[in-house]
Amino acid sequence: MTVASTESLTKVYGDRVAVDKVTMTVRRGEVYGFLGPNGAGKTTTLRMLLGLIRPTSGSARASTSVGALIEGPGFFPYLSGRANLKVLARHRGLPDSEVERVLERVDLASRGDDRFKGYSLGMKQRLGVAAALMGDPELIVLDEPTNGLDPAGMADMRALVVDLARGGQTVLLSSHLLAEVQEICHRVGVIDDGRLLRESTVAELRGGVSLRVRATPEPEALAVAMRLAGDDGVRRDTDGSLLLTLPADRAPDVARALVEARVDVHEITAAERSLEEVFFEMTSQKESVR
Repeated sequence: MTVASTESLTKVYGDRVAVDKVTMTVRRGEVYGFLGPNGAGKTTTLRMLLGLIRPTSGSARASTSVGALIEGPGFFPYLSGRANLKVLARHRGLPDSEVERVLERVDLASRGDDRFKGYSLGMKQRLGVAAALMGDPELIVLDEPTNGLDPAGMADMRALVVDLARGGQTVLLSSHLLAEVQEICHRVGVIDDGRLLRESTVAELRGGVSLRVRATPEPEALAVAMRLAGDDGVRRDTDGSLLLTLPADRAPDVARALVEARVDVHEITAAERSLEEVFFEMTSQKESVR
């Protein structure tokens, strides 16, 4: 079931197209990674999805039960974290017990009585996430939730996101940290320069496992590799090794063929492209088309 979607969503500011005909779908119970560099159009898209700004054209729909952290948290600086959440709870008709629940969830209960202005950037970010979790919404939209967090805090945030999805909630996670998205997201949408370049599962985007081969002489190794994987199934990596689009269990066949061709084999390993590699490949292809 779809809990959030856009259709040809577009936002234009003057002569600048910030979001260009973006069509995306977020399904119930998944962690959807909205992936792209800073300035790609992620936050503008999310703000339109949440009804915070109006699109120039196209449409956006989201579940009626939504919690969100967009562009950093905004709270009263002289109130404590706990008091700030109580203000929000009363506005939404929620009991104070809900404040305590979400403070515990983001590991801020022991610092809940400290004034917000004295919080570190990471603590402010966690309080913003706590506010988004209030009321147990069906869809949780988090815009760069690990900003300002140290490595331990980032690991805790990733664990929280995974736990939310396991509990049946849906998380739409915007991030420019590709390794973070690769680790916790089920599906991703890749956006750059306002355009959605691709929407698929993480596994589909990465393209599965290939075989990395280091062997000499290189011309003979290349000939064997192309015979086994096909002309389009071999590419040279930046370090000079060959990447063959063959499953890992074909490694013995590759080794045998290389040895029979009197090629010295230095390495045959399974290799997977990271999201970072895929992203840079996609954006470089986009630039070359322009």
